[in-house]
Amino acid sequence: MKTHPNLFDQVKALAQDFGTRAAAHDKEASFPFENFTKLHKAGLLSLTIPCELGGQNLGLASICRVIEGIAGGDASTALVLTMHYLQHAQAARHRRWPPELYQRLCRESIEGVALLNAARVEPELGTPARGGLPATIAEPTTDGWRLTGHKQYTTGSPILGYFIVWARTTEDQPQVGNFLVPRDVPGLRIVETWDHLGMRATGSHDLILENVLIPQEYALDIHPISVSPTVDPLVAAWNSLTISALYLGVASSARNWLTNYLQERTPSNLGEPLANLPRFQVAVGEIEALLFANKTLIYSLAQEIDKGEYQPNLGLQVQAVKYLTTTNSIRAVEMGLELTGNPGLLRKNPLERHYRDVLCSRIHTPQNDVVCQSLGKSVLEVK
Repeated sequence: MKTHPNLFDQVKALAQDFGTRAAAHDKEASFPFENFTKLHKAGLLSLTIPCELGGQNLGLASICRVIEGIAGGDASTALVLTMHYLQHAQAARHRRWPPELYQRLCRESIEGVALLNAARVEPELGTPARGGLPATIAEPTTDGWRLTGHKQYTTGSPILGYFIVWARTTEDQPQVGNFLVPRDVPGLRIVETWDHLGMRATGSHDLILENVLIPQEYALDIHPISVSPTVDPLVAAWNSLTISALYLGVASSARNWLTNYLQERTPSNLGEPLANLPRFQVAVGEIEALLFANKTLIYSLAQEIDKGEYQPNLGLQVQAVKYLTTTNSIRAVEMGLELTGNPGLLRKNPLERHYRDVLCSRIHTPQNDVVCQSLGKSVLEVK
């Protein structure tokens, strides 16, 4: 893995700072605007932007390290940052956007706090990963496209500069695809609906579009409904491994709190720290093994991808890694709760927040049943 020592030192310092406010943002479900101001000042919003456009174009392994590190301080900040990285990485890889438009978005992400994320999930449809077409419509006009629709779970909505909206057209032969919608256009509003068990500071509110007009060239990659878009395994790999790294960061932070607690907690009837007891040593060792497995799975595959040495079944591999590592991360935090009992569930301690956050790993696409079915069908050689 190519190392960027100054970058990772910055990440460590930022994560420590973000961690001082994470509990308050979680309690209030408030958005951590100040974290993104600091990420911008540190140059961390441009890591997946091409070098020729002023970015740093880091590989997957380095991006995973950044996300894991930030998640150790504040998981919600890390998730918004991850979505921003993924959208830029995908745009850089495919270059399907009008060049001038893409260059402007890159410049804005470098010069200011201009973040990007997709808006795909809808109330009636649910997640598009399960199939179906969006109810959000894009009507062609002489001035461009007019969009109307309702999106849910728009992560980072309080700070996003642009939304990549999945919609279908109203043409005689309808098309489906993505449309770039700037935040400041008339008819766009955010409804603050996000009140979740975990990842409470992500601002994943509802996006409402009411006759929103955008230029013609803001239709990014539309295609006939009858044409299935080609699935890029590298896009799936970036999605799965960065999400896996994020929840590894959450579980590692939980482990760090747990070890400090066991070293400091000395019950009067014991007369020595809990860390001295074999039962706790064995349990912490099991947690460490789970986290070690996660690191090995995530970073070995990420490095293969960066070197271009991945296997033809990469899509299945990254699905398996996400399934295994997120399951391990959840179990690692659960074991911490089992060891600590009531103190682990007290809101004054971060372990219960880490547990609520790590449970959210099950929500991200691909979900566990889809992963296991894909793996099972592959082994059974059925379609």
